[in-house]
Amino acid sequence: MVNGCFVLNEGAVAGWTDVDRETVLNLLNEILAIEIVCVLRYKRQESMAKEVHAGSLAAEFQKLAQDAQVHVDLVAERITQLEGEPNFTPVGHLMENHSEYIEGSSFREMIKGDWVAERMAIDFYREMIRVINGKDPTTHRMLENIVASEKKHTARLIHLMTSFEQRTITSSFHSNRSFIASNQR
Repeated sequence: MVNGCFVLNEGAVAGWTDVDRETVLNLLNEILAIEIVCVLRYKRQESMAKEVHAGSLAAEFQKLAQDAQVHVDLVAERITQLEGEPNFTPVGHLMENHSEYIEGSSFREMIKGDWVAERMAIDFYREMIRVINGKDPTTHRMLENIVASEKKHTARLIHLMTSFEQRTITSSFHSNRSFIASNQR
């Protein structure tokens, strides 16, 4: 198990029709695109957080990027096990995937955009699990583990949004108290 996901060691599924295999390969390449975009988005955010000396936030984005990279590696491995070719071509990934690449002008916007993208990915992965419907137990297990990891990401992002809001409110509260105190003199 790597970062909460099972390492795949089972090859192609016997008894599939080419249509089943091709459908799964196409869906897996869509998932690969989603996860590549996630890695890129989180790496950008990590860099931006480092730039403004927000070390703990940078560490959060770094961890999310690492988790998404594990997903990239697992999905690419499964595609090759099914005798397909992982599509690492960046052209079109941003336009054709089921995730959003929202740059955001503030960390609050970035975190909210990340949460939306994670929820969209979870919904797509669940749909793929439904499409597979027992035809490929290895891919099914891999996707269930990725969904579990993505759910942890959404919970972590909610925590970050909440703590970010509390810091903003606390900061505003202290600023307002200082302003009121200085004006009462």
